[in-house]
Amino acid sequence: MAVSVDTVYKTVLLILNKEQRGYITPDEFNKIGSQVQRQIFEAYFEDLNQQLRIPQSDVEYSDRVAITDEKIAEFKTEAQPTGTNPFTVPTDLYRLGSATSQQPNRPIAEIQRVGRADYYNLINSPLTAPSLTHPIYLYENNQLIVSPSSIGKGVHLQYVKKPSDIKWAFTTGSLGQLEYDSVNSVDFELHNSERTEIILRILLYQGIVIRDPQIVQVAAQKIQQEEVNEKS
Repeated sequence: MAVSVDTVYKTVLLILNKEQRGYITPDEFNKIGSQVQRQIFEAYFEDLNQQLRIPQSDVEYSDRVAITDEKIAEFKTEAQPTGTNPFTVPTDLYRLGSATSQQPNRPIAEIQRVGRADYYNLINSPLTAPSLTHPIYLYENNQLIVSPSSIGKGVHLQYVKKPSDIKWAFTTGSLGQLEYDSVNSVDFELHNSERTEIILRILLYQGIVIRDPQIVQVAAQKIQQEEVNEKS
């Protein structure tokens, strides 16, 4: 579930106004918000590595590995690479998970990833030569070299994608006021549980240190209630 870019922006504006700390323009907000989203996103993988090294709780909803993986799951997707062997990976790819070959009249086969030395050893050995049922691939320079070379299409990639830059888009009202444009806006793609963290980090970039996250939560609730009242 995405985090509303409109709720975040209005909450930040409300807190800045309350603290008498000026104003953040939509362009500034979009740039800072995109940077904050990337920072939080990239921290997931280090968090996951750390959690895998320590014992986890058996209590439901308390497994930190599962919780972190759930946040990463917001970015898990599948797509076909472009080109025909070597293939070019999608531009939004952040970390490659697995690759499969889906050839006509054949069961789906997982393509095994190998290093350069192993790749040449395997394709040059009659006993280990890759086949349509046991294909391999070499991943370098944003390209996949798949063997056997007869696999010219039908390759699917499962991967974690990069988050898109956020955007609070607007139109200008009759009095010169900025009005939220939901059609052209781009929400934060992070898990909804990250809303408070997003707001705190944006404020930190603006030089505002909020030691009590409850202030952010109350402000966000106020914004949401105002939105409900406007629509009712």
